[in-house]
Amino acid sequence: MALESGRIQKESLSRGFSVHHKREEINLVTDVDIACQEKIIAMVRERFPGDDIIAEEQANTYEGDSNRWIIDPVDGTTNYAHGYPFFCTSIAYEVKGRVAAGVVYNPIMNELFFAASGKGAYLNGDRIGVSGVSNLKRSLLSTGFPYDIATNPNNNVDHFVNFLFEAQAVRRDGSAALNLSYVACGRFDGFWELHLNPWDLAAGALILEEAGGRITNLTGGPFDIYRGECLASNGLVHETMEGVIKKGYRTP
Repeated sequence: MALESGRIQKESLSRGFSVHHKREEINLVTDVDIACQEKIIAMVRERFPGDDIIAEEQANTYEGDSNRWIIDPVDGTTNYAHGYPFFCTSIAYEVKGRVAAGVVYNPIMNELFFAASGKGAYLNGDRIGVSGVSNLKRSLLSTGFPYDIATNPNNNVDHFVNFLFEAQAVRRDGSAALNLSYVACGRFDGFWELHLNPWDLAAGALILEEAGGRITNLTGGPFDIYRGECLASNGLVHETMEGVIKKGYRTP
């Protein structure tokens, strides 16, 4: 499913596509998002007709503990719309409230991240693990900002500035699913973000945990894909990152 979605993305980049706006002027959706989502859902319906589905480009309800597919057809739509090659498809499978499997696929880099609960995390078939960096000053971090950054005071700018002074460097590249996967394989040492959706988080969070990483809410409490925030790391810099977050933390 993820590979088929990636094929559509690559073909459409060269062929052309239309860009539309959601409620916010800067929140985009493309014809490719819709085409990828429709393809993935059709494949799920064919093979797992009794399962529920939540996906970014449709209305969703999160009630119940049934088996559920969690789909982001293009995570990084703004990047895709501008031809910036950092985007992916993210698909997770939730069983009675617990994510059991997840896949994140970047078709431009041809990188397929995958994890199953209790079975480890993999990149193109090779097992991956988090970095061994234990000093925040030597850490490369990543983050993102919400679409309503101009009007929402809880917009992550304060945390971003604080981390600029505490870490080696901070990147902001527009795909939470890939950011979490990059922490999982040791490219990043930590990641945090606010105002996310379950399709942004579900697959990447499992991949990170199965790679030996740690994920919590922003202040170190239990992580929940339906709560919209995360603090993820290799585990070694997690508590230090918590301390930086708490300097500028505002109650949502």
